[in-house]
Parts: sequence; C-alpha cells; structure tokens
Amino acid sequence: MGLFSSISATTSGLAAQRVRMDTVASNVANLDTTRSADGDGPYKRQVVRFASPGQAAPFQHLVARLSGQPRAGVVLTSVETDEESPTRIQYDPSHPDADEDGYVELPNVDLVTEMTDLTSANRSYQANVTVLNALKQMALRALDIGSR
Repeated sequence: MGLFSSISATTSGLAAQRVRMDTVASNVANLDTTRSADGDGPYKRQVVRFASPGQAAPFQHLVARLSGQPRAGVVLTSVETDEESPTRIQYDPSHPDADEDGYVELPNVDLVTEMTDLTSANRSYQANVTVLNALKQMALRALDIGSR
C-alpha cells in the first residue's frame, strides 16, 4: 500500500468515526424524546454500519467510489434505525404522552451503551490520528533523505 492510499485509508477511518460520534450525540440528545418528528412514537436509536471496501455490496462499492470514498479503509454503508432494541416504559401519569394507564413509552436509547460506543469511536479516532501523524513523519523523513 502506497503512502497516498495509506493516508486515504486513515482519513476514511477518521470520517467514519466522526459520523459514529455524531450519531451517538444524536442518540444521547434524544434520550427522553417521547414523540418523533412524524409523531409516530418515541425516538428510535440510530446505528452506524461500516464495511471494508471489499465487503461492501457491489452497488455500495460503486457509490463509494463515485463519492470519493477510498478503496482501502472504511466505507459507510448506512445509518439505520435500531428496531430490535425494546423501548423503555415509565410510569408518569402527568406526562402529556402518557397512555390511559399513565405509562409513557421512552426511546430505546441506553446511556451506558451510547457512552461505550462514544468511547470506542473516540479511541478509534485517536488511533487514526496517530497513524496519520506517523505517515506524515515518514513522508517528511523521506523528503529530508531525498534532498541530501
């Protein structure tokens, strides 16, 4: 893998982790949102899906190539709604969205899970920054050797 493809792969990792952190931030911000924008129940947790360029579906691979995503590194395949995790139920008869029995349906967002995802994304982002800095140092050293 050449220098530029290594930089491209690393920057794709940085971009992927930024999307992941933004998604976690959105989930945390909507932790108590009982009514979605379309009025269809509580907010649903969003999940980011990634793949390596070779694992992405052929159509996604073409879209990634046309949108400038790298051939190495990470391809953002989708940001999906988590339909599998159950919503939370809380008794609060004074809440405007409470049902006739006084229960409110809350989002399927778990703060501990979100903080774990955020920590993982942050560490992955930091690792990519470290790799990018090492690549920069190698390129500068190669230029220094070549100029002698």
